[in-house]
Amino acid sequence: MKLHTIDTGFFKLDGGAMFGVVPKSLWNKTNPADDKNLCTWAMRCLLIEDGKRLILVDTGIGDKQDEKFFSHYYLHGDATMDSSLAAKGFHRDDITDVFLTHLHFDHVGGAVVRNNERLLPAFKNATYWSNPQHWDWAVNPNDREKASFLKENIMPIQQSGQLRFIDAKDGVSFSDNISIRFAYGHTDAMMLPLINYKGKQVLYMADLLPSVGHLPLPYVMAYDMFPLKTLTERKIYWTEAVEKEYILYLEHDPINECCTLQQTEKGIRVKEIFRLDEV
Repeated sequence: MKLHTIDTGFFKLDGGAMFGVVPKSLWNKTNPADDKNLCTWAMRCLLIEDGKRLILVDTGIGDKQDEKFFSHYYLHGDATMDSSLAAKGFHRDDITDVFLTHLHFDHVGGAVVRNNERLLPAFKNATYWSNPQHWDWAVNPNDREKASFLKENIMPIQQSGQLRFIDAKDGVSFSDNISIRFAYGHTDAMMLPLINYKGKQVLYMADLLPSVGHLPLPYVMAYDMFPLKTLTERKIYWTEAVEKEYILYLEHDPINECCTLQQTEKGIRVKEIFRLDEV
């Protein structure tokens, strides 16, 4: 098995929304905002070579939306899905599986491309994986979250016949080396791959831990649907990560790819920070 970081560029979101009730005087120390109160975030996907399978975890925001949509998010950076795959010696047609942690636009937007007036799967040879509980949540969204679930990112996957579902059961096996953990505070039934890799366990954090700056327990995003549920889940996952020495893979941290955790007098905090290729 091999793991590869797949960078798809950066975007910006409001710092206050990203840190919820935490005052700017605190979060601005770790994730400084610009003059519009926007912070930069990565869209860092993961490529897994697992036997004959080439598995892509999340797809970034993509490029099919209109100029007005992208004007809200200030996309920047040189990396793209195609350039990052090419740097690892792959093409999007080589992908056998696209694993979608959840269906918010910054995680699933790159799963579908626009070909003239048609919307088609970006990975034509891949099986796309979600779970029925989250899929139903996304295609029948609540008024608060519906701006994050865009039909053009989601429905073409189902219409293509390439969609498959995973049981929303914690610890379910995805392959011999990958099991799936679930979290329900950010959005319903978000999936977190737990990967056995070089004798260690790598947990893909998606939006449970957007960045190292979000490690203190109260630093919960305003985007989370059920913040108290997120708080409970974070306590459980942080403790487990310390006890089992997990490597946490960070999707949105603009600087740090991976970290481990340790117990300190201030609570659970970072132990080490490193790149995936240093594992």
